[in-house]
Amino acid sequence: MTFNAKAVCLDMDGTLLNNLNQLTKESLETIQTVRQKGVRVFIVTGRSLDEVFDSAPIDMELDGFVTANGMITYIDGEKIAEYYLTPAFVQQIIQSAREHQIYYEAHPNDGQRLSLEEDYAYMSTLINGDKPDDVGLHEWLEREAAMAGDIDWVEELPDQKYAKLYCFHPNREKMEKWIKVLEKMKKQQDFTTSSSSYHNVEVMVEGVNKATGIKALLNHYQISPADTMAIGDSNNDIPMMQYIGYPVAMKNATDKIKQLSVEKTLYTNHENGVHHYLEYYLKNLSN
Repeated sequence: MTFNAKAVCLDMDGTLLNNLNQLTKESLETIQTVRQKGVRVFIVTGRSLDEVFDSAPIDMELDGFVTANGMITYIDGEKIAEYYLTPAFVQQIIQSAREHQIYYEAHPNDGQRLSLEEDYAYMSTLINGDKPDDVGLHEWLEREAAMAGDIDWVEELPDQKYAKLYCFHPNREKMEKWIKVLEKMKKQQDFTTSSSSYHNVEVMVEGVNKATGIKALLNHYQISPADTMAIGDSNNDIPMMQYIGYPVAMKNATDKIKQLSVEKTLYTNHENGVHHYLEYYLKNLSN
């Protein structure tokens, strides 16, 4: 490797985190060593900021966070870019999700994720029992944790800004049908959808994605996309990989991500792939 990055963007699920949604001590230490070399390090994730710290130390120091697939971008805990869905639009999507018995979480720009109390019964039946073989372990564990206490069950949807709506179904065919419903809805209203697995889809503001948030961070630090590296694994990372100069695919990445990347890690996310790759990167910086 001869690329000298001025910034590194790291996806979380399937990339920085292992399959148990854990950030290992080795990965955390390697990230900080990269920062000590003068390289900016950003988390770029579909998670909300609160969800980031479900799996990372609350005192973790980084140079920026792109959350909810680009909907909100933070530096030092302060928002530098923010987009939102209206309550009326979120309610419209929820109504359709309920009709199709789709698990959903409404993610406010500030505060805990929400679902309607009356939908607890059918949503809990989707998560109860054994994990289907084709559902990723990390996604299943996140849903179990959400149902066990991470969701705030409300009678009515509060009037506030919403970063995204996350939808899930353990049956892949039913999720595919739901995504087709959303595609039809796009003909009447502009919004973006993004999936990180065959079992989920997230609804966001039209034209907003991970690259949107990265652009805000790079503008702030006056860094060119050409001088930026990104490591990712799933198709919601596509805008990020297309935007920056040096895209790196995880060994466990989708075929599309691998096609967009200049190289791939030797190890998967569950094998501490980011840690090993960044160690390799640091050695090349020293040579």
